[in-house]
Amino acid sequence: MARVTTTKVVNPEGWPRPRGYANGVVGRGQTLHVAGQIAWEPDGSWVAIDFVDQFRRALQHVVAVVEAAGGEVTDLARLTIYVTDIGAYRQHHRDVGVAYRAVLGKHFPAMALVAVSDLVEPKALVEIEATAYLDPSAHP
Repeated sequence: MARVTTTKVVNPEGWPRPRGYANGVVGRGQTLHVAGQIAWEPDGSWVAIDFVDQFRRALQHVVAVVEAAGGEVTDLARLTIYVTDIGAYRQHHRDVGVAYRAVLGKHFPAMALVAVSDLVEPKALVEIEATAYLDPSAHP
């Protein structure tokens, strides 16, 4: 059975094409809400310590949840990224982009990046939550 496309990017006519995100995404299918993911390992240990590694690992955890629900990276419609150090993001934005593409390729959902004063887990520098729309026929 062919896989159903679950998301479609929406950008208003006349607006410049966004780089690295979409202005909006329409989704259909079963909705998956992914809780905020941080860079700790499933056993609670920390391997990813620096900002870019934590970004990559948290994003990998988001993808793991989507895949566990029977979805794919392209089912992601929205990401909200929380960072405790906006300066680190700005300083390493190119490396963050490389890490992003290594995990999600060239799939760019609607996104927001928000600087926060702290996260619940003291070692966490990045937390990422997401919404995905899953093809009902692919749901386990």
